[in-house]
Amino acid sequence: MDINHWQRRLTELCEAHRVPGASLAVLVDGEIHECATGVLHRGTGVEATADSLFQIGSITKLYTATLIMQLVAEGALDLDAPVVSVLPEFAVADAVATKTVTPRHLLSHTSGIDGDFFHDTGRGDDCVAAYVAACARLGQIHPPGATMSYCNSGFTVLGRIVEVLTGRVWDDALRERLLDPIGARSTVTLPEDVLRFRSALGHLGEPGDEPVPSPVWGLSRSAGPAGTINATAADVVRFARLHLDGGRAPDGTVVLPAERVAEMHRPFVQLPASHAHHMCWGLGWIVYDWPGGRVHGHDGATVGQKAYLRVVPEAGVAVALLTNGGVPAEVYQRLFTELLTEHAGVAVPNFEPPADPPAADLSRYVGSYVREGYDVQVTERDGVLNLRGESTGELASINAVTNAVLVPVEDGLFAARRNEHEPWAPVVFYTLPDGTPYLHFGMRATPRS
Repeated sequence: MDINHWQRRLTELCEAHRVPGASLAVLVDGEIHECATGVLHRGTGVEATADSLFQIGSITKLYTATLIMQLVAEGALDLDAPVVSVLPEFAVADAVATKTVTPRHLLSHTSGIDGDFFHDTGRGDDCVAAYVAACARLGQIHPPGATMSYCNSGFTVLGRIVEVLTGRVWDDALRERLLDPIGARSTVTLPEDVLRFRSALGHLGEPGDEPVPSPVWGLSRSAGPAGTINATAADVVRFARLHLDGGRAPDGTVVLPAERVAEMHRPFVQLPASHAHHMCWGLGWIVYDWPGGRVHGHDGATVGQKAYLRVVPEAGVAVALLTNGGVPAEVYQRLFTELLTEHAGVAVPNFEPPADPPAADLSRYVGSYVREGYDVQVTERDGVLNLRGESTGELASINAVTNAVLVPVEDGLFAARRNEHEPWAPVVFYTLPDGTPYLHFGMRATPRS
């Protein structure tokens, strides 16, 4: 592998799409190759290097899912027993959901619990337990198992299960049971540990504008099991290699039995209009159906940082890209298509509306769609459907309002983007079996109010 070529390509793409800094790691033929470009902070000008830490956001969920599957393998946890059988104190606002939600629901984002609840419960070792207690007020987006909706809250609940069954806080269980065995020495969760390394700050701004340093560094500790890992790109690939190698660490130690690894990677739930997303969900992992073969992976986003992980099992290839602002989705789309076509024979599919969009009865979709932490207004004007999304939770002060035009693709399926600097994303309007209308956008289901 010519890492110098990919170094140049990474730099070109980041400059073209205003990404301040990025780090790339690629596992090919059993060897990890690394490179980086740009700066970690535009205010200080500190150079991004391959040993710099970035926030990997929700890729953290794969680590928590792996810890959960370790406990399943040890016989300490039943994925299909109610969460309350392990956490008697667990409760949400809906009594039926409280009694019936299982770890499998949480791993596959099918619990229906309102998921974007970023509640800060402090820096103490009891923060995850306190977060779970605060979930008692969370409502249901949908009944358990009825559809798929991305749920951050559920992974903090899974983190609490890890704490109760191991007797260790999530951060320590992560280190002892997973990071140390795979040799991920540059992977940490707490800010005071991040300070021992070169580390990235996120940058904010509208697509096409010059990004500026974020006024906030990262998420609260209570979000840990859902998204607070900081790591080098190479360490993220080391984690991916554990799953490529059937759950064995580099020294041959079994960290997770191969049958449990395989269970995590099997498709479990489809997304609405899954052909447009080219993916479905396993247990923790996203399973992608791409031209050329099946791919596993996950994305992560925090305050101005975005991370991408893709694994091609048949080729033994894993790629991690970590970024700190700008329009990284365009860098990902182009770089991963080129890199994975060459080294794994697969390509990132491109979703976009047809040149001649079909006619559609737009009035069917107009309305308000509301869930925890996010309000969506869909309106029609002059024959054009528009979407306006606004954060309402604890991240509202730093999350930009989303305004997008919706272009028809087929019945119930639209393509959306904020402007020409971003790739298109699917927006799906659909109904549950009980007839309730929903919008599915950003992997989240939102009922019409």
